[in-house]
Amino acid sequence: MSQQTPPSSYDYDVIVIGSGPGGHEAAMRAAREGMTVCIVEKAALGGVCVNWGCIPTKALLRSAEIFRLAHDSSRFGLDIADSVQDLSTAVRRSRKVVLLASKGVKSSLKKNGVDIRKGHASFVDAHTLKIEKEGGEERISARYIIVATGGRSRSLPSLAMDGKYIISSTDALALKQPPRRMIVIGGGAIGLEMAWYYHAAGTEVTVVEMMPRILPQEDEEISEGLLRSLRKAGITVFCGSSVQKAEVGNDGTVSALVRLDDGSETGLEAECMLVAVGVSPNSEGLGLETAGIGTDRGFIVTDEQCRTAVPNVYAIGDVRGGMLLAHKASAEAVVAVDSLAGRQSAGVDPTKVPRCVYVEPSVACVGLTEREAREAGNEVLVGKAMFAASGKSSAYGERDGFVKLLFDATTGELLGGHLLGHGAVELIGELALARSLGATAAQIAGTVHAHPTLSESVREAAEDALSGA
Repeated sequence: MSQQTPPSSYDYDVIVIGSGPGGHEAAMRAAREGMTVCIVEKAALGGVCVNWGCIPTKALLRSAEIFRLAHDSSRFGLDIADSVQDLSTAVRRSRKVVLLASKGVKSSLKKNGVDIRKGHASFVDAHTLKIEKEGGEERISARYIIVATGGRSRSLPSLAMDGKYIISSTDALALKQPPRRMIVIGGGAIGLEMAWYYHAAGTEVTVVEMMPRILPQEDEEISEGLLRSLRKAGITVFCGSSVQKAEVGNDGTVSALVRLDDGSETGLEAECMLVAVGVSPNSEGLGLETAGIGTDRGFIVTDEQCRTAVPNVYAIGDVRGGMLLAHKASAEAVVAVDSLAGRQSAGVDPTKVPRCVYVEPSVACVGLTEREAREAGNEVLVGKAMFAASGKSSAYGERDGFVKLLFDATTGELLGGHLLGHGAVELIGELALARSLGATAAQIAGTVHAHPTLSESVREAAEDALSGA
């Protein structure tokens, strides 16, 4: 798109509210289209993902991996039994990683000519924002506005978080000492990642999940396999269970009464309780109603092009709802900028967006689960390959898990790919590409995979599906 000069009535072509993965991507792409762009951020650049989500979590999980390897090092020929774990050092390292990432966001925005304004933005009308900041406020306008304000940890009315004893995932990222015992409410990705991290740091962890299984949106075999691995590692998991009440005693002990799946009740005690029950959209205080922008349960309502009911206003990422993933937000940024640049796309297909859980063994999935595929009326071919049969898995010393692939029996097209095992999150790219391109079982099985690698199990799973065709 050629360089455009905004009309005198607008300060910019595009204003983006929020600098997380979606907002940052949208601002960069709009600037590369030749548009004049401003991004407004009330907190640190990079949003929750960079500062209190994806990046610091993965930095801490890397420390957890080192803790675990050190504990098991003797089987690899290294005796470091007297090693000392230091959570404060792990946290300091994670914050350094965050700082580098946040600086990278700032650098890339400035390099592409994006103006950066600090403060809280809210709509005055469909084209005008009020930015409240230290020292006062200002108003800026744009032809288009993209809302990318993300989300935050959802709280439960019955479990008021105090940041010390009943904590959020944000609080959990900053603890300098591992508690002796921790109760984690929620068996989704965030809860399980924090449970795994603290378990590796020496904490006795109990996970309470209300649904019948952990990772309830994933394939049942994946959920069941991960549950076995977590329990084998020493993490207690109660599924189909709920906290009836919780209180903090004078000694700082959190006591919880939990109703189990069989109707019985049990008491739990811990030094802290982590509430990880989902994400709430950051849509309050934006003045959406002033601009005529609708919401549903707090999430901004849009069409497939990420356009709200107000034609010049778009919403992307967690505040829009759907899959609450950083890379989904970035993909929606592409859709939104294409739309305002006059190019229509099909939107983001959720069955082509990978989903990962960074525990050990890790989980990575794309596309339909077996239940979803069959309920959609497909005749399904299922192929599996166990990592226990992989030479590379044995060399790593990580033999748990499997690859499960689902193909349409008529066309051979990949419908879903599900991995549980060491390195699964790094293998999902092949299956995401295969799903995106409509690759078939024969094409995956016919692709030469390097030996010895974990990826050979993907080929073997495709061959297994073909053997049952």
